[in-house]
Amino acid sequence: MGSKSNGMKSIAAIVWIVCSCTLPARAALGEMRDSIHGDVQTLKGELTTREMSGYSIEQITRADGATLREVVSPQGLIFGIAWQGPTMPNLTQVLGPSSVAFQKATQPVHRRGPLSVHVGQLVVETGGHMRAFHVRAYLVNLVPAGISEDVVQ
Repeated sequence: MGSKSNGMKSIAAIVWIVCSCTLPARAALGEMRDSIHGDVQTLKGELTTREMSGYSIEQITRADGATLREVVSPQGLIFGIAWQGPTMPNLTQVLGPSSVAFQKATQPVHRRGPLSVHVGQLVVETGGHMRAFHVRAYLVNLVPAGISEDVVQ
């Protein structure tokens, strides 16, 4: 069992490294809307904004079809992030200060496939496969009253 356990720890470490060392982004959960403009430049994408009732969605679309949606509260705080694309985003940057809790929660991961982490106020869900990855992350305490976390998708 020892070698199997060590193998699973190695898989978890590889997943964390891949997620941490891929596509860079600058805005992060809990940061202000202004930080999104750095993502537009970093991702070399086009920004569109959709004003919704009680929140807005800032979407950056790259030429390869990848999209980063940052869901923003009326106070200007990014409370949710959703990614779809051929590569994984840099989760350390996307999660910002919450990445430490995410990293600690994923250290003992013992399986492959989709990942769903709920630690404190942070929710992170990842999945997909080569050329079709998706990530959804949000901070429960920042979701505006009367808004469902389902808007982060």
